[in-house]
Parts: sequence; structure tokens; C-alpha cells
Amino acid sequence: MHALERLYRRRVHPSELCSHELATRLVELSRETGRQIGILIARTGVVEYVVIGDEKSLVIPQLNDYPLGRRVMRGLRLVHTHLKNEQLTEDDLADLSLLRLDIVAALLFSHEDPRISVHIARLAPPGADRAVDVRPIIRLERLEDDLAAETAELETLLERRIRSLSPLTPGMLEKGILISAASKESMREAEDSIMELRELARTAHIEVIDAIIQRQKAANPRYLIGEGKMRDVIIRALGSGATMLIFDQELTPAQIRSISTMTELKVIDRSQLILDIFAGRAKTQDGKVQVELAQLKYLLPRLSGRGVQMSRLMGGIGGRGPGETKLEIDRRRIRERIASLEKELKELSRGREERRKKRTRRNLPIISIVGYTNAGKSTLLNALTQSDVFTEDLLFATLDTSTRRLRFPREREVIITDTVGFIRSLPKSLTGAFKATLEEMQDADLLLHIVDASNSCFEARIEQVERILDELGLGDKQKLLVFNKSDLLQKMKKMDTIGFLKVRQYVNSRGGIMLSACDRSTLAPLLEELQRRFWPEG
Repeated sequence: MHALERLYRRRVHPSELCSHELATRLVELSRETGRQIGILIARTGVVEYVVIGDEKSLVIPQLNDYPLGRRVMRGLRLVHTHLKNEQLTEDDLADLSLLRLDIVAALLFSHEDPRISVHIARLAPPGADRAVDVRPIIRLERLEDDLAAETAELETLLERRIRSLSPLTPGMLEKGILISAASKESMREAEDSIMELRELARTAHIEVIDAIIQRQKAANPRYLIGEGKMRDVIIRALGSGATMLIFDQELTPAQIRSISTMTELKVIDRSQLILDIFAGRAKTQDGKVQVELAQLKYLLPRLSGRGVQMSRLMGGIGGRGPGETKLEIDRRRIRERIASLEKELKELSRGREERRKKRTRRNLPIISIVGYTNAGKSTLLNALTQSDVFTEDLLFATLDTSTRRLRFPREREVIITDTVGFIRSLPKSLTGAFKATLEEMQDADLLLHIVDASNSCFEARIEQVERILDELGLGDKQKLLVFNKSDLLQKMKKMDTIGFLKVRQYVNSRGGIMLSACDRSTLAPLLEELQRRFWPEG
């Protein structure tokens, strides 16, 4: 053990791979122990890590002192022994690509020949046929390359390639790759879902540079997709400057840990992405409390202790319990915060209930606008009531409920409420973030179901909304289908006649009203239908 510890005292010239003396000592230790011995050397020539493997391989530790961050290469080179004089293995090359090491080198030796040979691989420059550049085996003493200069040149080329490939669009904060696992039968549905995930990413200011769907019989319990495919995706992400992997399916805590062990890229799933959007867009105290509560309930089972920062939640009263680990403290603090938020939410709920009672005492009809996210609900509310509720062409532009009065002739009026949009595959753990919206809908006399008629998946989205309403116990509520964005539908008629006819046929068979919330002149049929439903006597 002391002999291994003394390896940390060694120094290597930055331009050379490894001194002959140090290589000889690694070979001696490897022979004595019957194990692979490896060292990770910084560009300054300092030995930063000593790794002991078994006869066939070694496992690289977490390189926390040398994070990738914005760098395209790690700044470390791996030199290790191969006991059976074998060339670099696929695992060696995978470590090179996944960890973005400067160099991976195997020291080859045998009992018959005391001389040491070396097999070197490094990341390939842009335009190469393969992701790695594997050099021919050479005697160590004949290795004359200036590795420092070669590494600096390669890093410059890789950085230049990444900048030219996908510069960040103004307003975007990060680059991400979308990943989905799909069965052969649900491939169309997976494609529709990942298109929606792309829009969610845009809403969260993430630039999508690639999207990958893997067909498989069942989800991989460790990585969701196959392990080999996962490695390929990570290598592609690192080579293109992506900083984040976004999975369309909800990841289990075990899957998050496994993927995070393989890469330092940020790993999130659809649920976490939606929560991040909620957190950024909730404006009222009600909305903020609901979103933080949903975030903490999502985080609690996924807290693994691998660098999860809980400092924002550690400011309350209470000390460290005897013998508690950092992970246990984090979990206790989260549970305490959840209890506090649930208490606050009850107080806010009582306030909402009082406001609803006042509306009920006035005996005014209540309309709730429901529908898929980004169908145009807030725009319609603004058009009907001439108000200025925030609207934007993004998913979940509206998270907080907005209530307005809608006046009709003869001094008649109704209360009309805008609600947060629905979305497919919304986990039950997130439905708490819709609490205020659900309470409003339960009191409604009529649900205006707004549909984006210009979306090719409009039928599936109608079914999604109806399914969610059924799950919430609102399936029996009186509903009116309103097909929005008729202006876009007219443009679609020229480009996609079949799609246009499909929408018209659906409207004729199911009933409903066609309009454009951006054009107040198209609202008359809707207003007439509302008057007929609430005041049929005329």
C-alpha cells in the first residue's frame, strides 16, 4: 500500500506520456499484485489519482476535482498496465470517450521480454471516421510525440467544431438531447410525445440539438434504454456540446443514479422538466407554494446523496440530530418543509373557498376554460373579457388561475376562469400543483374545452383532456367543445387538405364551435351558444 501511495510523489514532464522509470514501477507493482494498476496524470505532470483494478480491468473513480463543465476534454491522461500484454480494450476506449480523457494508454509487458510497449488512444479530431484515434503499438522508449502540444491542438479543434455545430440561439440557456424508449406498436405515439417534449424544452429555454427514440420490448431497468445505446448518446452529447439529457419517460431513482454514474451531464425526465417550468412561471403565492410542494415530493424518493444541494431548504430552526448523515438531514428537512407547505396550502385553500362562496351567493353561472396546454385558453379569455391575462406561444404559459366577468345583454353576466393546461403523461405526484385549478373546475356550471384545431394530434389531445377530467371526477360536467386557431386552419387548407377535412369532419360529427381567439369577429357563435345554454328563454 505504501508503494502505491508513493506514486503520488512522482512527476512527469507535461510533454511526455510517462517517464520510463515510472512505467517500470507500475509494471513491477502490477506483477507483484496480479492486478491492473493505473494512474491519472494532470497536464502539469502531477499524479492526481492512483487506481487499483483486478486482473482484467480497473474502474475509474469519480473525477470530482476535474469536472468537464464547459471544457471539452478532462485535462487528465490515464496510463495503466495490462497484465496479459493485450491491446486497449473496448472498455478502455469507452472510458476515453465517456470521460473525455486526454489520452488512454496501456503499458504492455511479458515475462519473456523485459521491454515495455505502449498502446495509445485519444479522441479523434473533427471529420475523422471514428470517435477515437487508436495509435499502433510502439516501444515506450521510441515514443517521441509532444503530447502537450498535440492535446492543446486537439482541444482547440474540438471546441471550434462544437461552436460551429450548434451555437446557442439567443434566449436559450442550455443544449439538450431528448431520449425516449418506445415499443414497436407505440412508435407513432412516441414520436408525437417527443415533439411535445421538444416544445417543453423550448419553454424551459433549452435548445434541443438531437432527439433519439429507441424501440425495445421493455424499458431497461438501469438506463431506460440499452446500455450500449446510452453510451452512444452520452458520447454524442459530449461531442456536440450538449449539457443535458432529457428523458420522455419518468425515470426511477435507480435509473437516475445509474445514468448519473455514467456521465456528468445533467439528467432529468419529463416530470422534472415540467416542474422546472412551473417553478419559473408561477406568479401568485398559491402557485408558488403548490409548485414547491410538488418539487419536494418529486425530489424526496430520488435523493441519493450524490451532491444534491439542499442549502436553500436548510435555513429553518432545528439542529443536526445525533449520528445523522447529510442525506438523512436533507430528507428530514424536506419532510419538515413539505409539512409546512401543506399547512400553508390549507390556509390559502380556505381563502379561495371564501371567494368562491361569495360568487355562489351572487348566483352567477361559472365557466371554466379547460384544454391542452398552449391551445389558446388565455387568449380566448382576453378576447371574451377584453382583459390582459399573460399569453405566449409556449407550453404552460399560464399556471395561475385568472377569473374575470363576462357580460351579456340585458345586464346578464357569468364568471369565467382560465385554468392551467393539461398535458399527456402527467404523473399523479404532480396533480397537487393543479389544486387551485381543480377547485375552480369543480364549481363550474360549464367547461369550455378549447382545442387547437391546427395541431395534427388534436384528436389524441382531446382524448387526453377527457381522460384527465374523468380521473378528476369531472367527466359528468357539462362541456362545450371550442376549436380554436381557425385562422391557422385556413392556411393549413392550402398545405394539408386531408388534415383540414379531417378537422371539419370531426367538428361536424362531434359538434362544437370553430373560432380564432385572435379575431374577436369570430366569437359571435360562441357568445350566442353560451346565452342559449344559460338563458334558453331568450
